Amino acid sequence: MVAHATPGTPRLYLDDPSLLDFEATVVGHARVEGRTALVLDRTGFYPDSGGQPGDTGALGGIAVEDTRADDAGVVLHALAPGAELPPLGAVLRGLVDRDRRRLHAALHTGQHMLSRAMVDEAGAETASSRLGGGGSTLDLDVPSLDERALARAERRVARAIEDDLAVRQWFPPPDELASLPLRRAPKVTENIRVVDIGGFDLTPCGGTHCARTAQVGALHITGVERFRGKTRVTFLAGRAALDELRARSASLAELGRLFTCGPHDARAAIERLRAELQSTRDALGDVRARWAEGVAERLLREAAAAGSPRVVLALDGETVETLRALGQRIAARPGAVAFLASRVDDGLLVLVARGEGSAFDCGAWLKRAAAAHQGRGGGRPERAEGRLPGGVDWAALVAATAD
Repeated sequence: MVAHATPGTPRLYLDDPSLLDFEATVVGHARVEGRTALVLDRTGFYPDSGGQPGDTGALGGIAVEDTRADDAGVVLHALAPGAELPPLGAVLRGLVDRDRRRLHAALHTGQHMLSRAMVDEAGAETASSRLGGGGSTLDLDVPSLDERALARAERRVARAIEDDLAVRQWFPPPDELASLPLRRAPKVTENIRVVDIGGFDLTPCGGTHCARTAQVGALHITGVERFRGKTRVTFLAGRAALDELRARSASLAELGRLFTCGPHDARAAIERLRAELQSTRDALGDVRARWAEGVAERLLREAAAAGSPRVVLALDGETVETLRALGQRIAARPGAVAFLASRVDDGLLVLVARGEGSAFDCGAWLKRAAAAHQGRGGGRPERAEGRLPGGVDWAALVAATAD
């Protein structure tokens, strides 16, 4: 078992990325973000770097919860809280978490291929990347990305996976390195490791990768968004991609059962339902408008008979949309002021609106009322909305303060 010469702790995975079981000697104790950590004379654990999370696993039966490296390249194996530190000189068996390593290898290999495909199909270079089972990201140095180019890039990666290309990882001598068509320049000046994905992509990289592209299994782009002047592409690969696609397939099948149609017909069924919902909303809006018109006329007549410009009303269970429709019609009468409320489960929805010619400041009044009753609300002089506690007597409050 050979560990290629690199600064700091010798790293066994550089020569054998499939190595998950090894022995090493404890040569130091350390701290990582408040946790105890072990330093070994060599390691098969990959430390968090280059956008790839660190390995987890066990050392001598003690859980390793994270792996980091300090500025000198010394690898720090962060242990579970409360773990007893093995003494210096102890020889421990290291076991790297197989599923986590394989997932990260699939993600990293997939990221290389996707970065290459983005250059070829969209002229977009990768500025940075971050890998993770819940969603990995590529930040591309373009402000936007054509969806057709994105689809072409995804298909190119799929074909490379199907072709089962061999993945070579090695430290070429300087003369060979200078002749390689690398996708990007190395970030270091010595001990440069290159990953060649069957000629599809050649990139300097110190991460862990699959031995062949078929081990990636699948790569699926899940989202695209603008991010700090660049374009961020979110993707999944390996087991994470398959799990996501299975979950989406199950959700689609469930929609098919709910709509009593085949999974591929669910979209059409949803579109029909949306059209019916919009039609119902339009009809409800018409009914609400006619209702508000009639109620507003009655309330305004009663207010006029009482010689008051105020219209005060408390309803039960009505939405704020209903209050707005009613307030709009009352405020259409010059000089009128509407004080409207609706009791709902979590309090009192309120709306205050004035008609043209009235000097009443709706926003200021509601702000004072809300402050006095531990509610919230405010707005403009001509219209305001808010919410008060359910125990407030709306009519009494208006009578006591609206003058």
